[in-house]
Amino acid sequence: MQRLRILREVARQGSFSKAAAALLFTPSAVSQHIATLERSIGAAVVERSTRGVVLTEAGRLLIEAAEAVFAELHHAQEQIDRIAAGRTRLTIATFSSGGRRLLPRALTPFVADHPDVEINVLEREPEDSLPLVREGTADLAIAYHFDGPLPLARGDRSTLRWTPLMEDPMSVVLPKGHRLAGREALDLTELADERWVLGCTKTQDYLRRYAERAGFEPRFAGATSDYFFAQSLVATGVGVSLIPQVALDHSATALAIVPIQPPRPTRYIGVATAGRRRPQPLVEGLVGALFRAVDQG
Repeated sequence: MQRLRILREVARQGSFSKAAAALLFTPSAVSQHIATLERSIGAAVVERSTRGVVLTEAGRLLIEAAEAVFAELHHAQEQIDRIAAGRTRLTIATFSSGGRRLLPRALTPFVADHPDVEINVLEREPEDSLPLVREGTADLAIAYHFDGPLPLARGDRSTLRWTPLMEDPMSVVLPKGHRLAGREALDLTELADERWVLGCTKTQDYLRRYAERAGFEPRFAGATSDYFFAQSLVATGVGVSLIPQVALDHSATALAIVPIQPPRPTRYIGVATAGRRRPQPLVEGLVGALFRAVDQG
């Protein structure tokens, strides 16, 4: 296990010297551990060059297996700590708008049915929440992706289970007095001259792709990390915004919400859980509560 930890750090750092500094080892000790590991499995795990080291295919396979083992050990230690403390805890990682709109509707009945469970909620974006589930720090993550794949590291693919929860189509949010505010649907080409407010920095490339298909280059008036903040800026007349359904502020009287005509930009929301064989009744119970919350609107 120690040698696998060293190999993992070498892979992260890209060199023996940087890995040694991170592990508080000497570079020669790191090199010796890697050489011993290679002898024990009968294959090279790294390729050395003047620019550092990279994993061989055997090294990548070993790291992938090691990540699964480390995740299981971390999860087991978490469970042992909970038993020792005499409490049951469920840790949930979620992105902001999912935590604001989806999670409370699921947690209300779940907490009522499990009053002795200690709930711990972490606000994290998918690129940070998925590793937490893999490592065992979080029991599940509510996450999303756009039209690209999930932000999974190589080791995550074999240690995480992704369950699609819902499609989250995006709409254009306009100031109430905007010339297009009364439309039932809009084509993006009609918004070519508008300035855009980003409610999530990840949507910039996403919006650019859709705008390119529509034949224009978007101009940006601002960028935030909060869809609700972005909508407050739209209400002042700063610009327009592309907002997913879950994050729409229907209570804002100064806003007009207009769907986009197909092909409609969509965010895909799901739940990431650990791909373990051992049943996790509480995790499965909360996932079921999330599906019921979505079905109930």
